[in-house]
Amino acid sequence: MNPAPVHPAPVHAGPRPAAAPVIREPLHAPVAQLVRGGVIEGIHYGSVVVLGADGGVELQLGDIEAAFYPRSALKPVQAVAMLRAGLPLDGELLALAAASHSGEERHLAGARRILDLAGLPEEQLRNTPDLPYGPAVRDTWTRHGRPASRLAQNCSGKHAAMLYTALLNDWTLDDYLDPEHPLQRAVAATVEDLTGQAVAQVTVDGCGAPLFSVSLHGLARAVVRIAGAAPGTPEARVARAMREHAEMVSGEGRDVAALMRAVPGLVAKDGFEGVQVAALPDGRAVAVKIADGADRARVPVAAAALARAGVDPAALTAFAGAPLLGGGAVVGRIRPVRALDPIGAVAHV
Repeated sequence: MNPAPVHPAPVHAGPRPAAAPVIREPLHAPVAQLVRGGVIEGIHYGSVVVLGADGGVELQLGDIEAAFYPRSALKPVQAVAMLRAGLPLDGELLALAAASHSGEERHLAGARRILDLAGLPEEQLRNTPDLPYGPAVRDTWTRHGRPASRLAQNCSGKHAAMLYTALLNDWTLDDYLDPEHPLQRAVAATVEDLTGQAVAQVTVDGCGAPLFSVSLHGLARAVVRIAGAAPGTPEARVARAMREHAEMVSGEGRDVAALMRAVPGLVAKDGFEGVQVAALPDGRAVAVKIADGADRARVPVAAAALARAGVDPAALTAFAGAPLLGGGAVVGRIRPVRALDPIGAVAHV
């Protein structure tokens, strides 16, 4: 049950953040190999950062300080910004506000509930119409001849929450995606507060919302702030909602939900173009960017990074990557580089 709307708290600017990360060609490094029959057939480049409980960098590969776009991995931070601005959601609806959902009926129903709380119609959404993100859901959707819709698009929970936040603050609704809108300025301020650095660049994400460029290191710091926050804070509310309603953050059978179920206390979020971030309440965290955007490398690399952070490898074996088949037989796999997984602990437990 969600609380009744309350008068929103004012949005306060935090201390001035550090300088923005440099916009440059990232100096990515090999992070995973495609091994077939004992021969390295392909190499995925990228960047990885592992933070220890003291906040220090315990491992880095590639370029963790260059400006990059976190894509949907930034949604937990956007959700914190909305709570700071008075959004009164918790539980599954708050999880949906931080989601890249599969378009299941529970996701669509949740987005409608957020709009109903705001007293707004679906037509008020400004995200890009799309088919459901989950393959099985999308196949069923198209089989029944249903068209692309704003509600089915994977960011509809976030957009519904943005509208609700704007309404509560008496901000204009039609232009809520404008980077200069008070809502988006509040999001930018929260991004800078939690990452500890100024935004390097602003563009438009696939859903139409402003997208803020930070560093991979900054993204890891931000999600640490969320995962380890004091109870009752906006950050802690987002972390609790994501942990308790992991399938609302993603969907049935999705790796992000499975990862949060497998590792107690973990807050995890994926993003398009090979982005993954995950953090534990004690301050340990990992962030991954796969240079070519390949999903097949994102999860095995993130699992290996979590093992390097001290997570029990036995809890991560399901995330070692799908086997590579040849003629129906297993002939290889995606293998994180030895700097990440020196003894193959994740894959061979």
